[in-house]
Amino acid sequence: MFLSGLDVTDRKIVELLIQNARMSYSDIGEAVGLSRVAVKTRIRSLEERKIIEEYTTIINPQKINGAISCYFEIEMKPASYETVVGILKENELVTQIYQVSGKNKLHVHAIASNQEEMEIFLSETIRTLPGVTELSSNVILSRIKDIKGLRL
Repeated sequence: MFLSGLDVTDRKIVELLIQNARMSYSDIGEAVGLSRVAVKTRIRSLEERKIIEEYTTIINPQKINGAISCYFEIEMKPASYETVVGILKENELVTQIYQVSGKNKLHVHAIASNQEEMEIFLSETIRTLPGVTELSSNVILSRIKDIKGLRL
């Protein structure tokens, strides 16, 4: 298995944190049969090894009145790749950037507070990116399944 670096206890701790990242060390310890201190040590080790990258609050943009979420598929000339990635990384509306298979393709997710803000982002940022050879966009109508991170 690709997670062979995790023993059964670490896997269980990670599973518990995925379900509730605010779970106390004591409660985790009860569930896995370790002391609070031992759980804290294991979690710190998982963090130091970058197996656990962060703890966060996930906001559903569809529940915020007027927010609009969109995915963009961007294909560009190879020479423009670094510039395009740099521009997108700096934009506050962009939440995710993935390099995907294909000819220098990026899969980009952006969330705007309303349709007007998304249209401005599209016209002033996306359409002005250098070296773009192909562009498609899809507005997200509803979220059916959305798993964050790795599920064990």
